[in-house]
Amino acid sequence: MLRKRVLVPALAALLLTAPAALTAHAQEREPADRQRLLDLAYALGQSHALRQACEGAADQFWRARMMRLIDVEQSDAAFTDKLRDRFNGGFAASQAGHPEGCSPESRRAERQAAQRGRALASKLSQTVVTNDPEQASPDSVADGRAAR
Repeated sequence: MLRKRVLVPALAALLLTAPAALTAHAQEREPADRQRLLDLAYALGQSHALRQACEGAADQFWRARMMRLIDVEQSDAAFTDKLRDRFNGGFAASQAGHPEGCSPESRRAERQAAQRGRALASKLSQTVVTNDPEQASPDSVADGRAAR
């Protein structure tokens, strides 16, 4: 249980701070980084579905972070649609894969999705082309609840 308490907040912190410092937008990224963004969107969708299974449909913790990622990336409409599709795909896959709702298996899957997301976010934060503190802004989507 302690490992989960450390992993999810660490991923949340990385998703909150790394994008705020980035000025390399999706259209300026290398193809490998664009793919990482798509994979991250999928992991966020998985995390969203799995968290909602235990916290309820009103919980928007990971969806809010996805919206923040889209805002920060400022990508063209086509890539933004791809990001949304990947998020929705991850959400649907996790819902279908865990119809039992909140269970030890769904919590384990949530930790795995968080680990993948953390690795992707970490890799993306290492490939930043430009860092402009003028564009960095505090996370305005935090709802005051800490990650589990």
